[in-house]
Parts: sequence; structure tokens; C-alpha cells
Amino acid sequence: MNGTLVTEFLIVGFSEMPQLRVPLLLGFLCLYMAAISGNLLIIMTISTSPALHIPMYFFLVNLAVVDILCTSTILPKLLDSMMEGRTISYGGCMAQVFFFTWSLGAELMLFSAMAYDRFVAICCPLHYSAWMGPRVCGFLAGIVWAISLTNTSVHTSLVLHLPFCSSNVIEHFFCEIPPLLKLSCAPTQLNEAMAFAADMFLGIGNFSVIILSYGFIVASILKIRSAEGKQRAFSTCSAHLIVVSMYYSTVIYTYIRPASSYSLNKDKVVSIIYTSVAPTLNPLIYTLRNKDVKVVLRRLLSCC
Repeated sequence: MNGTLVTEFLIVGFSEMPQLRVPLLLGFLCLYMAAISGNLLIIMTISTSPALHIPMYFFLVNLAVVDILCTSTILPKLLDSMMEGRTISYGGCMAQVFFFTWSLGAELMLFSAMAYDRFVAICCPLHYSAWMGPRVCGFLAGIVWAISLTNTSVHTSLVLHLPFCSSNVIEHFFCEIPPLLKLSCAPTQLNEAMAFAADMFLGIGNFSVIILSYGFIVASILKIRSAEGKQRAFSTCSAHLIVVSMYYSTVIYTYIRPASSYSLNKDKVVSIIYTSVAPTLNPLIYTLRNKDVKVVLRRLLSCC
């Protein structure tokens, strides 16, 4: 099959587990509805409350937008393939690669921006208003979206130049770079090198920034004399670190390896975490546990 003749791909999905089709369909449908409704509710809650117009919630709105982009790129097509056909057009597959890689890069960088915000708030409270003003926050958000857009443009263009002549069967539940590289009949060293470089910068680099920020945060928290103050600060840090660790470990595991080492069942389970589970849990962990958000949310729901 010549690469120029490929008009569609066949997505394997979870076809090797037909007995679980209905439970998986219902599970992914619930995850998608929870992710969309939860993140939209967070955006509405923060946008309509002037009391929440502070840097921390500004980045949470950006994170909610990224999570909506991620889940809307993957889950609707997955649900459709589980009910009807398992094919996706060449253009649709490349669109999935573009928008998913965009959301992936933006999410990784937003975690760093949020960690920096917490670092300034806890370690340098007297400089917080100056260091995290509206212009600084806007600049950081612009950098996040611009770098992630540049990253996905590079990777998508490299995939677009690959010929697919050995098979058009994608051993995954969506179009992701590693399984697509495995289908190419041309050398993929450049693609793998660029993916590795991006993983070092977006994955390892940002994760190092987060760990460094929280190192300073923990050191500052230990100096707090009040036990209640320490507990409140540690609670905020632990929630962020749990999600970051889960998200980064799965992404790094997927993208830091050569495409030849790709494993169907193992990698699909890992991918579910950062495409479906994490976007659903983010609203719960970052905002719905927050007392200020709960107050605004109750007021908003009571008016409806």
C-alpha cells in the first residue's frame, strides 16, 4: 500500500475484548460527560466571580480549556468507533495527532506555571502582586499556548511526510504518534529524535521545574509555626503533586521510548490515564475541593 493511497486507518481500539464493549462504552461515556461538564462548570464559576479573578484560578481556567480540548479530540471518535465503524479518515487521524499533541504540551507547561504561581505565593508573598500581575499571567499563558502550538505543528508536519505502506491498522484507540511511527515504511529516526527532544523539554524539563518549585515550597512550609497552616499548605501541594506525578509518568513512559518498543495492551491502559482519567479528575482535585470555589459554586447553582 503506497503512502499516497492511504485514505483511512483502521483503529483496533478495544476489539480484542468484545465481552467488555458495553462496560467500556458506558465507562468512556461517563468519563467524557464528567470531564466536559466539570471543566465547563469550573470555567463558568471562575469567570462569573470577581473574587476568583486571581492568578491561580486564571491558570485553572486555561487547564480546563486544555482538558476539554483533549477529551473532545479523543473520546467522541472512540465512542463512535465502539458503536459503529472502527475506521478514521487520514485527515481525521492527522487532526487527532495535531490537537491531542497540542493539548498534551499545553497541559504539561500549565502544570509548571501553576507550580511557579504557588512558589511565589508561599515563598515570596510580599512580591506576589508584582510578580504575578495580569500582564505576567497573560504572558505566561501566551508562552504556554505558543510553545505547545509550535511543538504540535512540528510533529504533525513530520508525520504528514511519512509514507504508510506496510499496514493501515492502528494498534491503539486513537491516532497517537508512537503507533503511527510503527506503521511507516520509511525511516522514523527524525520523528523519534524530535519526540525525544520534546519529551526532554516538555516532560523532564517542566517536571524538574515543578520539583524544584515544590522543594522551595516545602522548605518554606516547614518554617511555618502554625500546625494548621502547615496542614493547609501541605494539602494543596500534595494534591498538585499527585496529579502531576500521575500525568508526567504516563506521558514520559509513552513518548520517551522508541516506537519499536510500543506494546498494544500496556500502552492503551497508560494512555487512558492522560486522555480520559486526568482531565476528569482535574476539576475535582484542583477546584471543587477548594472552599472559595465551593461557596461561589453553591451561589451559582442556587441562582439556576
